[in-house]
Amino acid sequence: MKKALVTGVSSGIGMAICRFLLAKNWHVIGVSRRHSDFDHPNYEHHSIDITETQQLSAFLNTLPQLNAVVHAAGLMASAPLGQLDPEMGEKLWQLHVKAPEMMLNQLIHQMPDGSRIVLIGSRTSNGAVNRSQYAATKSAMIGMVRSWAKELAPRQITVNIVAPAATDTPMLHDPNRTSSPPVLPPIGRYIQPDEVAAMTEFLLSDLGGAITGQQLLICGGSSL
Repeated sequence: MKKALVTGVSSGIGMAICRFLLAKNWHVIGVSRRHSDFDHPNYEHHSIDITETQQLSAFLNTLPQLNAVVHAAGLMASAPLGQLDPEMGEKLWQLHVKAPEMMLNQLIHQMPDGSRIVLIGSRTSNGAVNRSQYAATKSAMIGMVRSWAKELAPRQITVNIVAPAATDTPMLHDPNRTSSPPVLPPIGRYIQPDEVAAMTEFLLSDLGGAITGQQLLICGGSSL
């Protein structure tokens, strides 16, 4: 049975990805700060803060050989230039860039050839009003993923980003987003977590083996 590590499983996109992978007979190791409510024989949960480097490193040392890593944990923050919070900027960078960097740097040597890596990005990686700190971290993901994809292609390990527009998750409805409210995509509704999960599951499947180094948008027409 293939094994996948999935972060951010307590809600939203991470939770949806877990459901999809379990339905496809993956063994899922879920990570989040809050406990998740999955009750499945092929699921195990670990409550850790992946921004705490020592805690994360110790946890990674306990893992079995993995066939996939999916980094879905995310944090949204918004503020205009002139009101940026340096501490929040560091927190965003730690979660979106440093945590996956640390995870893959520590795990890659034990992952077999043909493994899969997916990071959940954002359409705002191209820039968005009042979201410069957030957008910068999601943009950094692109360069990181494309570099890893080139390095790992000889081992047939694929590395991709799934980048949704405004997705109907608890983070979308966070009352702290008043300075940067979500924008409804042209299709007239928000992206659904299951739509992001389905794309992620495809990239992890055998049929996704020729896709690597890409940022795949699920934007409902927002990027048109």
